[in-house]
Amino acid sequence: MCPADSADSAAPAATAFTAAERETLHQILSTRRDMRHFLPGQTVADEVLQRLLAAAHTAPSVGLMQPWRLLRIQDAAQRERIADLVEQERLATADCMGLRSDEFLALKVEGVREAALLLVAVLAPDDGTVFGRRTMPRDMALCSVACAIQNLWLAARVENLGMGWVSLFDPARLGAVLDLPEGAQAVAVLCIGPVPAFYPQPMLEIEGWRQGRALEEFVFTDRWPAG
Repeated sequence: MCPADSADSAAPAATAFTAAERETLHQILSTRRDMRHFLPGQTVADEVLQRLLAAAHTAPSVGLMQPWRLLRIQDAAQRERIADLVEQERLATADCMGLRSDEFLALKVEGVREAALLLVAVLAPDDGTVFGRRTMPRDMALCSVACAIQNLWLAARVENLGMGWVSLFDPARLGAVLDLPEGAQAVAVLCIGPVPAFYPQPMLEIEGWRQGRALEEFVFTDRWPAG
C-alpha cells in the first residue's frame, strides 16, 4: 500500500450534509440559550458528560495551541465557595448600575447552586505558541477558549441540557480557590443540567433588560462606515 493510500484510510471520509441536517444545525444555533434556571437535584450521566467534553475539545484553536482546561467541581463545599464569589460580584456589579441597580438585582443571573454539573473553563498558562498570535497573543488564546465553550454549549443543547456562562467573579480570587498555577486564569463558570424549559428568546430580552439588534447593523463592506 502506498503512503497516500495509508493516509487516506486513516482520515475520516468527507461528509456531505443533507438539507434536513443543515436545518437542524440552524435550529440548534437559534435555540441555544444562556440558562439561569435549572431543575435542582438532577445529574448528568457520565457518558453524556464525555460527549460534552469531547465536543469542547474539537474546537478550533489558534496555532493548535488548545489553551482550554476544564475543571469539574464535585465537592459541595467548593461549589459553595464559587457561589459566594459570584454573589459578591453580583452585588458589586449592582453598585455600578446606577439607576438600574434594583432592576439588575431582580434578575436571576446564574444557577451555580442548582445546576446538575458545574465546570470552570480556564485559560492555561501560555505555552509560547507564536503561530497566528504574534501580534495578539492573549486575545487569540482567549478566543480559542471561547470556541471550546461554544462547542460545549451547542453540544449541551443537543443533549437537551441547559447551560449558562457565568462571568460574575473576580478571576484572581476564583483562581486562588481553584489552586490555579501562575499564568492561568478562570474565564467562565459553566452551569449545566436539566432545565424546566428553554427560554423562547434570550432571557434578557424577556426581562426587558436589553433587546438584540438586527444582523444588518453588524455587517459592513470594505471598511467601517462613516458617521
